[in-house]
Amino acid sequence: QVQVVESGGGVVQAGGSLRLSCAASGIIFSGSVMAWYRQAPGKQRELVAAITSNGRTNYSDSVKGRFTISRDNAKNTVYLQMNSLKPEDTAVYYCNARTYYSGYWGQGTQVTVSS
Repeated sequence: QVQVVESGGGVVQAGGSLRLSCAASGIIFSGSVMAWYRQAPGKQRELVAAITSNGRTNYSDSVKGRFTISRDNAKNTVYLQMNSLKPEDTAVYYCNARTYYSGYWGQGTQVTVSS
């Protein structure tokens, strides 16, 4: 049984910060690529940030310099530190765990940035 569970979403004013967490179980976490996606109403789901098992990171251009993805293999948890938030960041944020065999999605957590 694989479980991917996000937490940390909420409402924040523009310019503020939030840290999202994603705990994964039932997978070999240390060998998995972890990623954060987001989806706003009426828009496609987009990749926000990803981190490989070796710690290499990639970010979408829209969040570079503001968001930081990290992982704690001992806790089977990936984080997304979001700073300097903008209203355009408002979306449901989803965690994805990519193993060699398959990918797994969390239920999502709502992030709302007010202006």
